[in-house]
Amino acid sequence: MSLATLLEPLQRPLFTILDTPVSWTEVLGFGSGALCVWLVARQHLANWPIGIANNLFFVLLFTQAGLYADVGLQIVFITLAVYGWWTWTHGGGPGSDVLPVRRTTRTEWTWLLTAGVVGTLALTLLLDRATDSTVPFWDALTTALSLMATYGQCRKRLESWWLWIAADVVYVPLYAYKELYLTSLLYVGFMTLCVLGLRGWTKDLTARRALQVEAAA
Repeated sequence: MSLATLLEPLQRPLFTILDTPVSWTEVLGFGSGALCVWLVARQHLANWPIGIANNLFFVLLFTQAGLYADVGLQIVFITLAVYGWWTWTHGGGPGSDVLPVRRTTRTEWTWLLTAGVVGTLALTLLLDRATDSTVPFWDALTTALSLMATYGQCRKRLESWWLWIAADVVYVPLYAYKELYLTSLLYVGFMTLCVLGLRGWTKDLTARRALQVEAAA
């Protein structure tokens, strides 16, 4: 039995929205994605395996939709998830097995913004010339923003939430344009969860700094 035969049931329509069939893949991607972001906001370690499952569902979905940069992005996400999983459990430094929330340093911002601009331009050219993508720039931009945000998430950088929000602002109309209406709706939910995550991580950072000030007094 081939892999295509095994995956075929996931590609079958489950219901229809605005005369567009919604597959099992999109539904499962919706559920696992929402759960993953909720777990990240709560700094729960289980977000990483749930996120990997979500990435696999979206590999199938985006391949069907012709969003090729997003397919490659999901594969990178899986690699980063393994790194993030390890970092969250081993990156706290001596005497700690928990990675604390921190702010992004100026040096990190310099590298992130440089990589983001270069990556967006390079991916736009690649997608425009080597694929049949109808949205090369927007596909490239969301890819770059998502990778920047994922790096920040792996390192528990507070500003990673702002990068996710920026990516989601573009993803919502992009997926609607591609008639992935459920996924577009999912990213509206993602923005809400990102705001909650930003608030939660900010409170955590503020509380930790207050404890450090008390300890130094």
